[in-house]
Amino acid sequence: MANRDDIAIVLQEEQLRPLIYKVRDVEVMLDRDLADLYQIETRALKQAVKRNCRRFPEDFMFLLGES
Repeated sequence: MANRDDIAIVLQEEQLRPLIYKVRDVEVMLDRDLADLYQIETRALKQAVKRNCRRFPEDFMFLLGES
């Protein structure tokens, strides 16, 4: 049986484009969509980013506030 880490999923641009939004002139993906792509829960994605914050670019994740 293949290890989950050994499984590669190939996505076409046509599959990803609808998941990318433009917010304040920045292209973004919602955490729930990214978690779905990785087949994990949103909470697990956020937890992984928090635990490994040095591995991600500074602008990888942000929270929107009122403006």
